[in-house]
Amino acid sequence: MFSQIGIASPSVKKIQMDGKNLPRHVAIILDGNGRWARSRGLPHGAGHREGAKNILRIVPIARKIGIKVLSLFCFSTENWMRPPGEVLGLMVLLESFLKKYRKKILGEHLGFRWLGRPDGLPAKVVAILRELEEKTKTYNTFCLCLAINYGGRDDVLRALQKLAANPDRDVSQWKWKDVSDNLDTAGLPDVDLLIRTAGERRISNFLLLQSAYAELHFVECPWPDFREQDLQSALEFYGERQRRFGG
Repeated sequence: MFSQIGIASPSVKKIQMDGKNLPRHVAIILDGNGRWARSRGLPHGAGHREGAKNILRIVPIARKIGIKVLSLFCFSTENWMRPPGEVLGLMVLLESFLKKYRKKILGEHLGFRWLGRPDGLPAKVVAILRELEEKTKTYNTFCLCLAINYGGRDDVLRALQKLAANPDRDVSQWKWKDVSDNLDTAGLPDVDLLIRTAGERRISNFLLLQSAYAELHFVECPWPDFREQDLQSALEFYGERQRRFGG
């Protein structure tokens, strides 16, 4: 079962955490871009653009704090069901964002991991994602994971398909590590803290197995308004948890 759930309180104090209480892997479901835009009388695209800008704000903060892995849920396998115009706008924004952020990732020696499948994504987007993975594979002080065309169930299914493709492996001998080593997050620590913005209280098919013992923290503000104090509040909640992993 998932661990305790936290709801952000209105008053937040900035905290200092030692390495023992700091989560290694923080995952964030970037929710609320559309609602942010509607509340301001703006089109959906404006919310997505502001959400992309906020990634640029939060990533260096997380890195400076000492988080080792930051996974951001940007586009799910279910998001293809959105209106075609919105999906097209998202793909254009994604390509533009990756082109702009590419130099920053490479220049600052950030590790990068793409979580998801290529099907349906523009070829230019796939090419940039794969290039970033290849050129940053030796950087291990910090890893940014962007989940693009990602679904937790799909991730598990693809991992099992890879395992089943080896006829020399007896299914009865499979271990958890065999599955874990074939997930999109292979080699990365499991999620310690999962945050969702915009008030919804569900994990929406994000890193299902990797979040088996994650602490869940929900904030009311939409992703474009998520700031350092909101991240600090989530870390404070995490630091107060006693994680027993079922023991």
